[in-house]
Amino acid sequence: MAKRTKTKPKVRPLHLRGAAKTDVRTQFAALCWRVKGKQVQVCLITSRNTKRWIVPKGWPMHKQTPASAAATEAWEEAGLTGKASNTCLGVYSYRKPIKKRPLPILVLVYPVKVKNVHSDWPEKDQRRRKWFTPAKAATKVAEPALQQILRDFDPALLSRS
Repeated sequence: MAKRTKTKPKVRPLHLRGAAKTDVRTQFAALCWRVKGKQVQVCLITSRNTKRWIVPKGWPMHKQTPASAAATEAWEEAGLTGKASNTCLGVYSYRKPIKKRPLPILVLVYPVKVKNVHSDWPEKDQRRRKWFTPAKAATKVAEPALQQILRDFDPALLSRS
C-alpha cells in the first residue's frame, strides 16, 4: 500500500475580472450593540427609500480601516458612537438598485460597541432607529446571511481589538 502524504490545498485569492463599477462592490456595515440591564441589544435603522430594516453601512473611505468606516456610518446613519472592533462578524450580499441595473454588493459587518446615543445626527430626518434583541433583529432584516450574523452575535466572543 502506497504511503499518502498530506498536502495543503492551494489557496487562491478571489479574483474578479474587470474593475468596472458594474462589478461586485464592497461596503462596510456596523452591527451597533449595547447591553441594557443584562440583555444584549442591537440597533437597526430604516433604509432611506424603502424604509425596510437594515444595519448602517456604506462605501470604503480613504485612509479609514473597514471597522472605522463602519463606525462612521453608525454615526451618520444612526447617531451612534462607540468603539469599533476590527473583528469581521461575517459577510452578506444584496443588490443595490442603481440606475437601470442592480449592482451586486458584498457587505462586511463589524461590531461597534455603542457608548453614546445622540439625539441629533446627520441623517436623523431620513431614517428611524430602533433597538432589538439580536434574535428579534434577525426577523426584521431581509438578507438571510445578515439574519444569521444577527442570530449568532455574542459580544462575549469578540476578540479584544
